[in-house]
Amino acid sequence: MPKSNPTDRLYSKDHEWVKDNGDGTAAVGITDYAQEMLTDIVFVELPPLGKKVAQGEPMAVVESVKSVSDVYAPVSGEVIDVNKRLEETPELLNQDAFGEGWIAKLKLGNTAELKSLFNAADYDDLIKEEKH
Repeated sequence: MPKSNPTDRLYSKDHEWVKDNGDGTAAVGITDYAQEMLTDIVFVELPPLGKKVAQGEPMAVVESVKSVSDVYAPVSGEVIDVNKRLEETPELLNQDAFGEGWIAKLKLGNTAELKSLFNAADYDDLIKEEKH
């Protein structure tokens, strides 16, 4: 059973989360639901530092024993940090998708895009619909 979705972040329909740090930057990762659907994650291809990403564009790749999946940028911005620990221990995404398993930090390009994302309650509803 996936953990409850933290209320301190926003969610995309593609199952990414974004946590606005309040200083023009945000952390990005995949949701607990996404890691559960992927099953055992064996490899993460991180975006290069300085890469500019547009909302909805692929920014990273996650490979599991089942499939290879793009991770889409939930908001536009520039990659200012990546979670290098995922290169050695990609299973952090399975173990702690909302914490140690963050993928990248972005300098936000357009904070208005945050308004297009789901809050935790609306994202819970989206997951319930997908399961039926």
